[in-house]
Amino acid sequence: MSTEDPAAGTPRAARAPGPKEPSGVDLARVALRAAKEQARARGDAARQKKQARRGGGLRSGARADGRDPLKLGSAINRLITERGWETPAAVGGVMGRWPQIVGEDLAKHCVPQRYDEDERVLVVACDSTAWATQLRHLAPALVARLNQDLGQGSVRMIKVLNPGGPARRYGPLRAPGSTGPGDTYG
Repeated sequence: MSTEDPAAGTPRAARAPGPKEPSGVDLARVALRAAKEQARARGDAARQKKQARRGGGLRSGARADGRDPLKLGSAINRLITERGWETPAAVGGVMGRWPQIVGEDLAKHCVPQRYDEDERVLVVACDSTAWATQLRHLAPALVARLNQDLGQGSVRMIKVLNPGGPARRYGPLRAPGSTGPGDTYG
């Protein structure tokens, strides 16, 4: 049989002498350590908030950093690079330099309309079927030249659009239901 401690209600053999309960001085040390940790955490949070307001903790000074103003061209180039718009921007530049690329005569009659980035197709509209045929014959050489300027594989194909019919004219002398001068030719 085991002897029981009547005050504790547990057997004496089961109770092992463990760490003693913290006394007044030890309790004060524990409370002081907890207060210091809380103050440090509050200070770190306030410091982070202040750095976020100042722009990520960068210090101002005489040297350049990420917060300095940029020239417009540099800012646009950075935006194009960050967003991955290099190819569409380059093709847009080609549309602006179209007369230098294809020649003045062809540029007067054939105008680039749009660029499909997914298909890598440049769509060009011509003002007559003769110029559309001429551009179709020149298309492989133009694709090679464009890829040389823009980077290999930027333009896979040039799609040539034929000219549309004459402009639709509406007026009081038209027959009801008529689609214009084109409805008698075909």
